[in-house]
Amino acid sequence: MSLFQLLMLGASAFFAFKIYEHIQTLQDPEEANNANNNYDLDEEEKTADTFSPFSAEDLLEKADTAYEEGDNQKALALLNEANAKDENNEEILFKIAYILQQSGDNTEALKYYKDALSLDKKNEIIHNAMASLYRANGEFTSAKIHLKASLDIDDTNPITYYNYGNLLVDIESKEEAIQMYKKALELNPEFSEAQEELDKLQES
Repeated sequence: MSLFQLLMLGASAFFAFKIYEHIQTLQDPEEANNANNNYDLDEEEKTADTFSPFSAEDLLEKADTAYEEGDNQKALALLNEANAKDENNEEILFKIAYILQQSGDNTEALKYYKDALSLDKKNEIIHNAMASLYRANGEFTSAKIHLKASLDIDDTNPITYYNYGNLLVDIESKEEAIQMYKKALELNPEFSEAQEELDKLQES
């Protein structure tokens, strides 16, 4: 079990256009014609449903498929439409954040992670993801706060200890990092990445 397996995956005007563009490839001709007719509605009558007949759950499923096929742009567009239909869904918010983070947009990703965490404060995966982002930004104190929060929620996840070890290496706390990697291996003896990092520290 890896971090990436755990972390699977308001729309702007740009995304609104992209959503409509992608939905045309998903609709049959009759549905596409009905969608075109919706554009005759007055502006105040238009809602998220105007762009597509799909539910938030359907869009989330299609986004997952797009992500698995390597089409992050399509996945993000579908997730943004799903978010427009269901604004308080932490899974949708988390997946938007994750794809944004992969695309290098850490600032926007952090906003969505915070929104997801506000809906599910006991979600250790979100804490882990935020710690990874803060570490990438060089904000080590914030990263440590979220890793500690993740361990408070679940102290049996080897991924968290591995991530914590990586952070401790960054801040040059070698002995503490060794203990974190050892704990990760205690929980998962086949955790090869943790073993590699531990070997590096013990050989240095």
